[in-house]
Amino acid sequence: MTKRYWGWWGLALAIIAVDQITKLAILARFQRYESLLITDFFNLVLVYNSGAAFSFLADADGWQKWFFIGLAFVITGWLSVMLRQHAHERLLPTALTFIIGGALGNVIDRFRFDAVVDFLDFHVAGYHWPAFNVADSSIFVGVALMLWHQFFYEGKSHE
Repeated sequence: MTKRYWGWWGLALAIIAVDQITKLAILARFQRYESLLITDFFNLVLVYNSGAAFSFLADADGWQKWFFIGLAFVITGWLSVMLRQHAHERLLPTALTFIIGGALGNVIDRFRFDAVVDFLDFHVAGYHWPAFNVADSSIFVGVALMLWHQFFYEGKSHE
């Protein structure tokens, strides 16, 4: 495997580290559901999400933990193969790395807490976007970059 491939994994580890450090900071400062107003549209809050995006399957009987862990490992494996194939490029490996880092950051939470620690709470006129975290943001950015690559770079030179 190439140095570039391992460099991408280094970035994934950095994303995981930032995700876990921010979650540790929130866990040290907040109790569950405690909130701190930062601006008129943003709070810090401590919530646990046992489901996926938008609390999908959060009310299931606990099997969802293992489902989401397994799914994250399968997707990480698939993305790792893609990462090896495209390690010499820039945009696609960046996208893959952000998704891998975010997915594994949330897997750590599922093992530790049986849920994902969320703390970023954006709101407007009393309506709150579901709370999320650095790992979720990383996954979002990775998927957006992957779509950008698919629509604007697929089939073109990637150097």
